[in-house]
Amino acid sequence: MTARHLMMAWLMLVGLSLGSTLLSLPVMDHAPAAALGLGVLLIAGFKARIILTRYLGLADAPFWRRGFDISLTLFCALLLGLYLAPLML
Repeated sequence: MTARHLMMAWLMLVGLSLGSTLLSLPVMDHAPAAALGLGVLLIAGFKARIILTRYLGLADAPFWRRGFDISLTLFCALLLGLYLAPLML
């Protein structure tokens, strides 16, 4: 892993953090709660994937990366379902 790859990963994490901060601004109060929750969860999933891939070195292990991607996707889907369940009632 080169320093350039780590710097790019760090910049992407900063950008995604900025995106989740923008979603939490009071201006977004008029947006549907489901859309905001989905946006925050997607950003969190992308951030987790960047950390797993770049900082933990899964970019060099495609088998393990695929397993973590599947697990992370299922976990995010579970969290989204738990978040949306009360909104559907």
